Amino acid sequence: MSLSLLDTAMVAGYAIFIFALAQWVSRRKAGDTQDSADYFLASRSLPWWAIGASLIAANISAEQIVGMAGSGYAIGLAISSYEWMAAATLLIVGKFFLPVFLKNNITTMPEFLETRFGPTIRTVMAVFWLVLYVFVNLTSILWLGSVAVHQVAGVNQDLALAGLGVFALLYQIRGGLKAVALTDIVQVALLVMGGLVVSTIALGQLGQGAGVVAGFTRLVQAVPDHFHMILSPDSPHYKELPGLAVLIGGLWIANLSYWGFNQYIIQRTLAAKSLAEAQKGIVFAAFLKLLMPVIIVLPGIAAVLLAPGLGKPDQAYPAMLHLLPSGLLGLVFAALTAAIIASTASKINSIATIFTLDIYARKIDTTASEAQLVRVGRFTAIAATVIGIVAARPLLGGLDQAFQYIQEFSGFVTPGITVIFLTGLFWRGTTETGALAGALASVVLSAFFRFAGIAALTDIPFMNRMGIIFFASLALTVVISLARPSPERAAGGILEGVDFGTTRSFTAASVLIVAILVALYAVWW
Repeated sequence: MSLSLLDTAMVAGYAIFIFALAQWVSRRKAGDTQDSADYFLASRSLPWWAIGASLIAANISAEQIVGMAGSGYAIGLAISSYEWMAAATLLIVGKFFLPVFLKNNITTMPEFLETRFGPTIRTVMAVFWLVLYVFVNLTSILWLGSVAVHQVAGVNQDLALAGLGVFALLYQIRGGLKAVALTDIVQVALLVMGGLVVSTIALGQLGQGAGVVAGFTRLVQAVPDHFHMILSPDSPHYKELPGLAVLIGGLWIANLSYWGFNQYIIQRTLAAKSLAEAQKGIVFAAFLKLLMPVIIVLPGIAAVLLAPGLGKPDQAYPAMLHLLPSGLLGLVFAALTAAIIASTASKINSIATIFTLDIYARKIDTTASEAQLVRVGRFTAIAATVIGIVAARPLLGGLDQAFQYIQEFSGFVTPGITVIFLTGLFWRGTTETGALAGALASVVLSAFFRFAGIAALTDIPFMNRMGIIFFASLALTVVISLARPSPERAAGGILEGVDFGTTRSFTAASVLIVAILVALYAVWW
């Protein structure tokens, strides 16, 4: 299926508008020069609405829309735990992590590690994150985006892959984070509107003229096994979502690492006008997270009835787009493209930030001027985009459920990252050697569990595996830190003067979000 002339015009109009908007917000007064703080942190001037929208735009991309809808098709509503538990995690980030990061004027996550531990761990983790971002995250965004564009618009997939990457690069290369964050409110509005259109049309078809509610009722009755948040051990998908582990187990480790210690995500909160503004943005993003399963997972479940027998689950969302009439298809396809572009641009900017500030400015040219750092950031963005485009097909082309694959692969490293930051933030005794040992143990133990060929280990669900490895890495970090103490780098220094108090509005919003989560899990248990 290909786009009609009207649909194509709508997508082209979106592309022109969003590109022009990005250039407009990137404009500078005559004579002004752009420094690294402006390019990588938007001069620390982002308002709450830009922060909240940008958090969602950075997170929700093809790997979320296509991949999670595919998991909805294969598994059901249970995959929504990634979204709903993320809302709770964001509240923790806003309450306990952001006050420390902003009080210490942190620019990158590796910089925080140096402030807390020392220079070695900063370099090690900067290199690690660069490899992960380029070869796992950026490639997955581009690949799943190209899958959607190919299946919906009939565009050659390799051409779509290159086009998405190049557009995202050009869209943000002039203004940096400012161009990304200040346009993300438009991207997210389009994403939510487009997603609601898909869900409404799909449920309307299932309702057969009786309305959306009737369609939803029919769907629940037809595939009741797809409407359980907590899977039982006899479920064929228990290994992907092992029961209560999504509430009290390994999912917390993945979420804390992703939302709290991930440069790609946390960078927009570091660019806030103030802590209060950042926390408002966090709450805004948490409310949007509650809505995401309605616009992403629900269409995938509907595809079980409307598009049975798909070759791969990841074809579910594109199949639902085929239900849309001309005009609406263009709108929703533009929304999908907006999500891909916004997330890709955010990832490119974060890669450029880490390489420029944590590697180049410290190890290659310690006397580089501000103008030189901006140029290096732009060259890094170009290089990362080219690598992502070239590597996407070889790395991801043969996968069935790319979203689950990405989660499992990331699970190799997230326990160690979570250990490093949690102990670094809240235990004075953690040392650089202990933190590095914990991070290394996470990778080694994860690889052993996954590839040792021992059934008792390989059969452990990866979410449970993350929990086991987290505690093993934590124990190793504690033992080594106690054996070789380093009092000059104690956590007390970074916590000095930090106020963990929050406004009444933040507290009230947090209570409301938690209450909604309790209700959702109670209903769909």
